[in-house]
Amino acid sequence: MRMCFVIAGLEPAAFPPWLTLLYSTTIFLAREAFRRACLSGSAQRDWSQTFNLLWLTVPLGVFWSLLLGWVWLQLLEVPDPNAVPHYGTGVVLFGLSAVVELLGEPFWVLAQAQMFVKLKVIAESLSVILKSVLTAFLVLWLPHWGLYIFSLAQLFYTATLVLCYVIYFTKLLGSSESTKEQTLPVSRMTDLLPSLTRSGAFVNWKEAKLTWSFFKQSFLKQILTEGERYVMTFLNVLNFGDQGVYDRVNNLGSLVARLIFQPIEESFYVFFAKVLERGKDATLQKQEDVAVAAAVLESLLKLALLTGLTITIFGFAYSQLALDIYGGAMLSSGSGPVLLRSYCLYVLLLAINGVTECFTFAAMSKEEVDRYNFTMLALSSSFLVLSYLLTRWCGSVGFILANCFNMGIRIAQSLRFIRRYYGRSPHRPLAGLHLPPALLGAFALSAGITGASEVFLCCEQGWPARLAHVAVGAFCLGMTLGTAFLTETKLIHFVRTQLGVFRLADKTS
Repeated sequence: MRMCFVIAGLEPAAFPPWLTLLYSTTIFLAREAFRRACLSGSAQRDWSQTFNLLWLTVPLGVFWSLLLGWVWLQLLEVPDPNAVPHYGTGVVLFGLSAVVELLGEPFWVLAQAQMFVKLKVIAESLSVILKSVLTAFLVLWLPHWGLYIFSLAQLFYTATLVLCYVIYFTKLLGSSESTKEQTLPVSRMTDLLPSLTRSGAFVNWKEAKLTWSFFKQSFLKQILTEGERYVMTFLNVLNFGDQGVYDRVNNLGSLVARLIFQPIEESFYVFFAKVLERGKDATLQKQEDVAVAAAVLESLLKLALLTGLTITIFGFAYSQLALDIYGGAMLSSGSGPVLLRSYCLYVLLLAINGVTECFTFAAMSKEEVDRYNFTMLALSSSFLVLSYLLTRWCGSVGFILANCFNMGIRIAQSLRFIRRYYGRSPHRPLAGLHLPPALLGAFALSAGITGASEVFLCCEQGWPARLAHVAVGAFCLGMTLGTAFLTETKLIHFVRTQLGVFRLADKTS
C-alpha cells in the first residue's frame, strides 16, 4: 500500500485520514442504531415493518453525507492541493460510497438474523480483494489520477459488497429449494423493498423507539470510538506528517479488531438478543436460556482475554519488526514502535469491551439504554478533553492512552451490569476473566524471553538475526498456546463447538 501512495504521487505520511473518517462517521451514524434495534426483536416480528425501518438508513445516510461533506470542505483545513490533489472530489466520492453501502442494510440484517456466516465472509473478502486489485491497476496505469484512485476504489468496494448480497438473495429466492425458502421471512425480492404492511403501520413503533435510544447512544459511541480522529482533525494537535504516521500504525494495529473481534461481537450480539428477553430479570426468564447465555459469555470473555493478552505480550516485542516490514524506516523509527506497542495494550481492552458490551446492549431494556446514554455523554466529554491534554503532553501516544482510559471505563460499566444481571442466579460468567497460574506464568515467561530477544536480535543486525528473533517468538507462542490447550479444556470445547455450528450454518446457507 505504501508503494501505491508513492506511485500515485501521494506521500503516505502526508495523506490525511480525514476521508476514511468521513466515510466511517456517515456509516456509523446512519446505520448502527438500526442494526442493533432490528436484530433485537423476536423471530415472530412483522419483517415488512423491519425492512421499512431499515430503508430509512438511506435518506439518513444522504443527510449525514451532505452535512459532513460540507463540514469537511468548508469548516476544516483543506490539505495543500500540491500534496493531496483532488481532495474535494474525494470527499464527494467517499460520501457517495457510504450512501451506496446503506442500500444493502435490509439484506445484511436478514443475513445476520439467519446466520448466513459464509455469505458475509465471501462478500466482504471478495469486495476487499477486488478493491485492492482495482487500486493496484489504476496506480500502475493511471498514476496521475492521485486521490481519484483511492476514492473510486472505495466506491467500487461498497458497490461490490451490496451487489454480493443482492445477487445471493436473488438466486436463493428464485431457486426451487422450497424448504430453504420456508425458513426465510420473505419469499421474493420485492418483500425486501419498502411496502405498506397488513397492520397499516409503516414501522414497528417499539423498534423505532428502541432505534432512537440506540441512535443517541451510537452518536456518543462514535465519539468514543473515533474521538482521537476528531480531536486530530478539528483541533490540529498534530501536523499532517504525524497524522499520517498515526493513521498507518492505527490501521495496522486495528487489523485484529476488524478481522476477529468485530465479527465475534456482531454474531454473538445476535445470539444474546435471541436467547434473552430484553429488559427482563434473569430469574424471570427460562433458566436453560439464562444458563446457556452465561456459559457462552464466560467462554467469550476467556477467549477475548487470552487473545488480547497474546497480542499484547508478543506485540510489545515485535512491533518494531512489523513496522519495518510494513512501512520501512519511516514507520519503524521515531514514534511508530511506541505507538504500536501502546495499541497492543489497547487491543486487549478492546477485545474485552467488545464481548461485555455485546451482552450488555442485548440484555438492556430501553429505559436502561437511555440511562446508559447519560453515562456515555459524560464519558464522551471527559474522553475528548483527556485526548487533547494527553496529546499535548506526550504526542500521538496520548490518543491511545485516552482510548485505553475510555475502554476501561466502558468495561467497568458493562461488568457492573453483568454482575447485577446474574446477581440472584447461580451463574457467574465473569469467572471467564480469571486465568490459571500456569497460564499466567507462561505469558510472563514469554514476555521476558521475547523482550530479551528484541534487544539482542532486532532490528539492526540483518535478516538472519531477525529470523532468529521470529523463531524465538514462534517457540514462546507455541509454549503459551500449549499451556492454554492443557489448562483451558472448557474453552477448547467451546471453540470446537462453535466451529461446528459455523460449518453447519455455512452448509445451510
